[in-house]
Amino acid sequence: MTSTPSANVGVVGLAVMGANLARNLASREGNRVAVYNRSPERTRTLVSAHPEAGFVATESVADFAAALTRPRTAIIMVQAGKATDAVISELADAFEPGDIIIDGGNAQYTDTIRRELELRQRGLHFVGAGISGGEEGALNGPSIMPGGSAESYETVGPIFRSIAARAEEDGEPCVTHVGTDGAGHFVKMVHNGIEYADMQLIAEAFDLLRRGAGFEPAEIAEIFAEWNTGELESYLIEITAEVLRQVDARTGRPFVDVVLDQAGQKGTGTWTVQAALSLGTPISGIAEAVFARGLSSHPEQRLAGAHLEGPGSPIALEDRDAFVEDVRQALYASKIIAYSQGFDVIRTAASQYGWHIDSGAVAKIWRAGCIIRARFLGRIAEAYQADPSLVSLVTAPFFSEAAGRAQQAWRRVVSTAALSGVPAPGFSSSLAYYDALRAPRLPASLIQAQRDFFGAHTYRRIDGPGVFHTEWSGDRSETQTGE
Repeated sequence: MTSTPSANVGVVGLAVMGANLARNLASREGNRVAVYNRSPERTRTLVSAHPEAGFVATESVADFAAALTRPRTAIIMVQAGKATDAVISELADAFEPGDIIIDGGNAQYTDTIRRELELRQRGLHFVGAGISGGEEGALNGPSIMPGGSAESYETVGPIFRSIAARAEEDGEPCVTHVGTDGAGHFVKMVHNGIEYADMQLIAEAFDLLRRGAGFEPAEIAEIFAEWNTGELESYLIEITAEVLRQVDARTGRPFVDVVLDQAGQKGTGTWTVQAALSLGTPISGIAEAVFARGLSSHPEQRLAGAHLEGPGSPIALEDRDAFVEDVRQALYASKIIAYSQGFDVIRTAASQYGWHIDSGAVAKIWRAGCIIRARFLGRIAEAYQADPSLVSLVTAPFFSEAAGRAQQAWRRVVSTAALSGVPAPGFSSSLAYYDALRAPRLPASLIQAQRDFFGAHTYRRIDGPGVFHTEWSGDRSETQTGE
């Protein structure tokens, strides 16, 4: 133990993510890392296993605080919720005004807003930092999405830049100051929501190729590997090919066939949908991905529904190669919609909370280190650089042209899925959203009329300003009720 300040950054919580992040920090020039865990044995194990890191080991919050140079900078890597609040409280009592507490976990952004305000009132800085890339990213270079004050970023920015992944295109570190208070955790939450959608779309593509076209997993692996050399190049496409190549050692069957078809979730996808609902922003592709996981986890419902009638026979494909290309295009177009909707909700939240988020900078820090890293994130960054006020990503020239080229294939795939009885909620909802955007008029006019009929909720007219109500139960005369 030491009482002489010698570490410029500390990590609290030394499970796999925290331990890997501490090791990453310690391996970068200019950093010396203090470590603390509620269970001292875990601290001792980490320090013993990695003497090269030169960790400053501490076994109490007081020792941890004493080991840090001013402004003290501590990264918390503990379970979200009450555990995080408990650690924050302990550190806040030991720290002094001007010191910085960073939550690197997957916190609910509203909790981050609350915590930042509470600590600011005590003179402390609180940074909610989304960290993406899993255990490997924490060790070798994650994508980092910090919120918090500009003053705190002057200290934490260089630390984060030292450990962040670097984009292959230009070597830029995948970190940016996202915005104030909860902005960083909000953006990380949406990243995870997009991840849900991306994974669901890939799974639907697999299902269509297998059940619709009769390909075996090993054959689909090669299809995905080929797709990964083009515009669909991404980490998730890459690992999908690896998973589909895997053969189960026990049975000799394709590994994917021995995994229970009930997908888990930790909550960030649900948070994203809930936030979008509260902000009135449609993210149907992400929502369908969350609901698909939910349905998969209700085997009793699926067992009860197994007898429900479906199509008499699957669609007979005349050209399997053409169908593969159609699925590829449908996947790419649906992926565009998922990202477009994700950036829509970020834009809406930024306006709501005054965050001033640079969407192009967010796209750039997702190019490496994170789970949704993909080739076309560079194109997203370019779209927002060309038009920072872009109201919908899919309307940017590059993406509108790409979706336009894919839309006939997209429609064929959705039609084939419906006629074959293969569920494709991600593809279907994404196409419906695309068509709603391009529709000259939506049936929402009828919904407004219905609302006025049963609840006197009023409506506006296309031929002039004002708010109106029709006396539906009376003489059906129209009266103006507002401007």
